[in-house]
Amino acid sequence: MSDSVSSPIILHVPHASRLIPAHARTGIVLTDPDLEHELDCMTDSFTDVIAQRAVHTVVASGTSAPAVVQAPVSRLVVDVERFTDGSEPMEEVGMGAIYTKTHDRRRLPEHVDNELLGRYFRPHARDIECAVGEALAEHHRVVIIDVHSYPTRHLPYELAAQDAPRPSICLGTDTAHTPPWLVSAAHEAFGAFELAFDSPSAGTYVPLRFYGTDARVSSIMIEVRRDQHMDERTISPHGRLARVADALADLVSLAHQGGA
Repeated sequence: MSDSVSSPIILHVPHASRLIPAHARTGIVLTDPDLEHELDCMTDSFTDVIAQRAVHTVVASGTSAPAVVQAPVSRLVVDVERFTDGSEPMEEVGMGAIYTKTHDRRRLPEHVDNELLGRYFRPHARDIECAVGEALAEHHRVVIIDVHSYPTRHLPYELAAQDAPRPSICLGTDTAHTPPWLVSAAHEAFGAFELAFDSPSAGTYVPLRFYGTDARVSSIMIEVRRDQHMDERTISPHGRLARVADALADLVSLAHQGGA
């Protein structure tokens, strides 16, 4: 997490890590090649690079850097954006806070290790809550930009319909925390891309401590279709990544202005 509290903007990057700690690897039943393939499918590869490049562009323009909060381990260890109270819809496909199934519905761990929640999930939740709290204390508002990606082709685990639109950029919104000005800002920043709202993924991230109770917390999800910034076969970034990062930087700049 950034040490800066001079910005009311937070870039949240929950699914970029491929790190599987040794203690977690022992519980995963996949072979090493199968695990690598699962990471290729499920990791939002290079969204951390997009976020960092956007930060550099924002700073170069003279605007204060947003805070960046990243999950420390792969979502195959814990998914920091899931509910843990039994209400998580992705539990239906074995992808709650601790995944039990792969993208193609095979078994992932030998058994569910709930200690992973205390080791990774809850500390991350505290980090993002702290970042939001600091921004509110200093600026009386905060904008969370939740940075994700999704594959060009529908994967078996996805709850969305097979024929759901898969645009270049999906903008995820929440009725309580995505105000009209933020929707307009995102539309302006990513206007050069094919856009859709809440398809194939819907919603955006707000820490539970603030969800539905604090209107000063705004949030929007940016889902980048992976062919826009990487080669999905080789898992390598390509030159168009800069275009995505520049658009994200534009959104950060507009978010600085929009809620003031």
